[in-house]
Amino acid sequence: MEAAVLTGVLTGTGMVEAMSAWLVQIIPTDMGPFLPVLSETAAHYGISAAEMARSSITGQPFRLQSPLVPAILLLVSLAKVDLGDHHKKVLWRTAVVSLVMLGVGMLTGAIGIG
Repeated sequence: MEAAVLTGVLTGTGMVEAMSAWLVQIIPTDMGPFLPVLSETAAHYGISAAEMARSSITGQPFRLQSPLVPAILLLVSLAKVDLGDHHKKVLWRTAVVSLVMLGVGMLTGAIGIG
């Protein structure tokens, strides 16, 4: 939800391009290759960056239920539901969704088994 709100606000303003250009400017050129820490670490074990990206998607249902995601706090508040009660009902479903995503990824070969 927060991404949609920001996308709507920033659309057509040129601010996204300006922010990305600023980030590129403040990161020293010599440091650029060292920033993708996870994919670089995985490469030492023979795991490609694409495989890392595919695998990380399977954890998104859990991440989106985190109390660190403002949209969850907003939705729980608007629905007048206790966050603990929400997690009791939702987290097992996110586990099922994540496992299904992982299974489909493995069956299609998008996520390597070993």
